[in-house]
Amino acid sequence: MTQGIRIPTRNVNQAFLVDDALIEALVHTFYDRVRAHPALGPVFNSAITNWEPHLATMVDFWSSVMNTSGRYKGQPMPKHAALSGVTPAHFTIWLGLFRDTATELCTPEIAARFAEKSELITKSLQLGMFGLPGLKQPIEKTNTSTNP
Repeated sequence: MTQGIRIPTRNVNQAFLVDDALIEALVHTFYDRVRAHPALGPVFNSAITNWEPHLATMVDFWSSVMNTSGRYKGQPMPKHAALSGVTPAHFTIWLGLFRDTATELCTPEIAARFAEKSELITKSLQLGMFGLPGLKQPIEKTNTSTNP
């Protein structure tokens, strides 16, 4: 199992690229809202003490996601898995807030692309943190041999 979200670097059609200024505006506006949110704020504010480097990392992350720029080099899964008190409900709230912010700041086409990518990222992180819902844990095999 991989430790992070793999973001391939490749050439993309210039018509589909998202302006860096828009990515930066989206990231900063979104995380301002996250920090003020009654459910998300406490989780993020306790995990992130210096916001400027985090915001720069998130701009690089979304540049890599949307433009396949390759600027993001991190592994988000271990960072998210280490958080305490995070539930699937937090991801639902996060996703709704992200979609709302993208819809407000972007053209409908770009907002839809951000929404699609954010849904995939959310599913990946949830799978890594919580597993598949309803999936039973593997049953440990017991030694059924009569030989000691």
